[in-house]
Amino acid sequence: MWRNRNVWIVLIGEFVVGLGLWAGIIGNLAFMSEFVASDFHKSVILAIGMLAGVIVAPLAGKIIDASSKKKVLIGSSIARVITVFVMFAAIAFDSVLLMIVFLILLQIAATFFMPAIQSIIPKIVDKKDLLSLNGWHMNARTLSRIVGAAAAGLFIAYVDLIWLYVVSLIMYAVVLVTLFFLHIDESTVESKTKKKESGSFKEVLPVLKQYPVVLVTLVLIVVPILFLGSFNLMIMKIAQMHNSTSISGLLYTVEGVGFMLGAIAVKYLGIRMKTGTMMFSLALLIGVLQSLLFFSTIEIMNVVIFAVFGFAVGCFFPTTMTIFQKQMPTEYHGRFFAFRNMIDQTLFQLVLLSTGALLDWFGLPITGLAFGLFSLMLTIFFMLYLKSKKYSLAFE
Repeated sequence: MWRNRNVWIVLIGEFVVGLGLWAGIIGNLAFMSEFVASDFHKSVILAIGMLAGVIVAPLAGKIIDASSKKKVLIGSSIARVITVFVMFAAIAFDSVLLMIVFLILLQIAATFFMPAIQSIIPKIVDKKDLLSLNGWHMNARTLSRIVGAAAAGLFIAYVDLIWLYVVSLIMYAVVLVTLFFLHIDESTVESKTKKKESGSFKEVLPVLKQYPVVLVTLVLIVVPILFLGSFNLMIMKIAQMHNSTSISGLLYTVEGVGFMLGAIAVKYLGIRMKTGTMMFSLALLIGVLQSLLFFSTIEIMNVVIFAVFGFAVGCFFPTTMTIFQKQMPTEYHGRFFAFRNMIDQTLFQLVLLSTGALLDWFGLPITGLAFGLFSLMLTIFFMLYLKSKKYSLAFE
């Protein structure tokens, strides 16, 4: 796998894009801190960008399946580069409106880029290497988040805001250039395009009914999202409970390190366990960890929970991605991954809003226990559901 040039292009591209993205995110927060006083208004502005991605996802999926995925990647990368100039204008004119336009355009570009990458991965490696590559792909994203956020936070303390977006521009341009060296076999896409059989985004839903394993896996992603969507709120609540700001940094660190170790370990776990067994085991583990937040008043318990959760999620997402790539017919990959990303973004927003309300009403211990019990019941329900359909839980 490591002798495959395409693998290196995908992994390096994911890391470099992440650096550019996090430079932009830190820049966005700094820009809003100067011109937007209300925290609620800030959250609305950020949500507008994500909403644009949800709206465009059906079109993105259809185009990805009907076109060359390499061309989609190049096109969305060009759009990213052009979009940064909108932010330059926003800074020049102190315009929050232009910043909103920037966020919308950037999210639309990402809505095309991410499903296309996820569709390409099964085309560049053998099936036996899928789990490993998905793990390293997640690692590249996590590492870029850690390095990008830390570097951008340090960078902005010494230079003008505009330079963060210059860094973003450079990173996006580098990725654009590397994508021209990507070589994949898309002969089936070309013949399909000639016949103009592009298919509809709505065709994904009936197909899901034909593949119960894919449907169950898609629903079980709710389990880690309950934790991830409320991640920042929970950490802020823990810091408040223990009257400590240092614990926030510690929890972010142990979760990030755990995630990277999990994404590496998943390859070796995959040798000993089937993907279905791994997914259900990890979902049950995450449910238990959520329930253990009932003991969040104990400081060391939080450190253990977040470290193990990071490891579990580092294994969980490459496992589910491998299941999707193997079980879902390749001609639906673009539409399916666009649909999956749309669901993820919607769930993140719902979890964020509901967690805020639950924390205000009941506090972290009860909220964590409720999330944990829900996750455990959901996982057990779908295990029983597949058994009733006479499907093996140890599917490939």
